[in-house]
Amino acid sequence: MLCIHNTHTDAWFNLAAEEYLLKNFSEDIFMLWQNEPAVVIGKYQNIRAETDIEYARQKRIRLARRYSGGGAVYHDMGNLNLTFIENSNQIRSSVFTESIIRFLEHYGLHARSDERQGLTIDGLKISGSAQAIHKRRMLHHATLLFSTDLEILDRALQPSPEYTGGEVTAHPYYVPSVKSPVTNLADKLPVSVSIDEFKQSLSDYFSNENTSSEPYEFTCHDLEEIRLLRNKKYADVNWIFNTYTL
Repeated sequence: MLCIHNTHTDAWFNLAAEEYLLKNFSEDIFMLWQNEPAVVIGKYQNIRAETDIEYARQKRIRLARRYSGGGAVYHDMGNLNLTFIENSNQIRSSVFTESIIRFLEHYGLHARSDERQGLTIDGLKISGSAQAIHKRRMLHHATLLFSTDLEILDRALQPSPEYTGGEVTAHPYYVPSVKSPVTNLADKLPVSVSIDEFKQSLSDYFSNENTSSEPYEFTCHDLEEIRLLRNKKYADVNWIFNTYTL
């Protein structure tokens, strides 16, 4: 398994990196990453229904659409993102969800999974997940709220004032988010831990869990291809706002 500690914090780049790794590698992959403030919606969502676009503009929150389905999430540097890619033609979300639960137990945190493979602690959500399959490759990615600004999260994940819901009739495949009350892991930890310490523990845990794991850094060729995909697709307003058929 290739273990990638991705230090890029551009949401468009990181979403492009996931698609690039899914479609161009044959190895199992674990990637850990963070984003500067961004609202990331699922492939089949209506962005106006999921985020207040004007508020996002005022707060310099990037708008992004990912390759996988699922609901809208808010990212900032207090949120950690985990990507798992493996050779499979079936979704095995519970395997990765259970691994995250076991990791959290090392910190005395007892999380539970729900029917959508999200994670809660004391009834409050701390992780969401989404999946995608390309040919015989499966991608599962999950968030972990560690010290995210929950006030901005709540405000950003509101519909745009001009949204009326009429687009759902024209595009019946739009998938609405299922909203849940959330909390930060930092507020649940029995001892004080910095996000950098927590992130390193995550990296070590998933690296050591697989005996064949090895670190991998993006090559110049990887970076060139990822940036090309970023600019051509993920940074394109036609993709973000779904102005053409997905």
